[in-house]
Amino acid sequence: MGPGVDPSPPRDLGFGSLGTGRQGRLLQRDGRFTTKRVGLSPIESFGLYHYLLTTTWPRFLAWVAGTFVAVNAVFAILYVALGPDALHGGVATTLGGRISEAFFFSVHTLATIGYGNIVPASATANVLDALEALAGLLGVAIVAGIGFARVSRPVAGIKFSEVAVVAPYRGGSGLMFRVANVRRNELIQVKVDVSLSLLEANGARSFHPLDLERHDVVFMPTSWTVVHPINRTSPLFGLDGDALTARHPEIIVLLTAVEEVFSQVVHARFSYAGTEIRWGAKFRPILEYGDDDHVGRANVGRLSEIEPLQVISRGTEEG
Repeated sequence: MGPGVDPSPPRDLGFGSLGTGRQGRLLQRDGRFTTKRVGLSPIESFGLYHYLLTTTWPRFLAWVAGTFVAVNAVFAILYVALGPDALHGGVATTLGGRISEAFFFSVHTLATIGYGNIVPASATANVLDALEALAGLLGVAIVAGIGFARVSRPVAGIKFSEVAVVAPYRGGSGLMFRVANVRRNELIQVKVDVSLSLLEANGARSFHPLDLERHDVVFMPTSWTVVHPINRTSPLFGLDGDALTARHPEIIVLLTAVEEVFSQVVHARFSYAGTEIRWGAKFRPILEYGDDDHVGRANVGRLSEIEPLQVISRGTEEG
């Protein structure tokens, strides 16, 4: 343990022994954990509904389109399997042509278009057609429901600075990163929890909660610079940039807030590891003012802009 580390047993944040001897990051930049769950059945591990709610729009639409084609292909094969007399009105004489006609008849049925040039001509074909119509109604309801859930689900539009810095702070130094709300809706009761993970000499990872200048703000109309003062109780006290990098650090951030439109709690995760923690640099100002000097604005495009500083002290004597 380095100087200034809290002697109380450090928490593991729920990672347990997974971090032992591990030099890679625990949390990806998009907030996903790098650990994986194995030993589950495909159904247990996949979670189709959750996946469709959280995946990107292009992937969601690709799933919808792929499922639509696959279902129509299955029904087309079933129509053809019923024999050449199952559908009336087709003109194809080859197997490929009959499958093509049956496929587009299935599309017309599933989508309730019903042009009428091809119709079921047997009792079995009519039963299959009824089942397909039912599948079409259920499919539209399911896709519409998931689509509505996707657009109505409140998501935190939080942007983190790409780097964290160790910069001068109140006569000493502090670890800092910036966050901003990139959406027009407001976030209230914003809270942040920050922990530091370090690789110890025995190969195990230790996790240390970081005391912050403030852990919450009531509003965040512009941006928020989160600061951890590096004093004698800080796990960073007595370290410099090289010593910190050698211990494969990772700063894990969990931010929660209340989204005012839906009045629901939203959250965002982020992490800084290795060279993403810049020693001896500071953030450039992000706040600007209008011509009347009364209307403030935050230039979010400059959220990650930093500038170098002279080498600063390794900590402050406070605390």
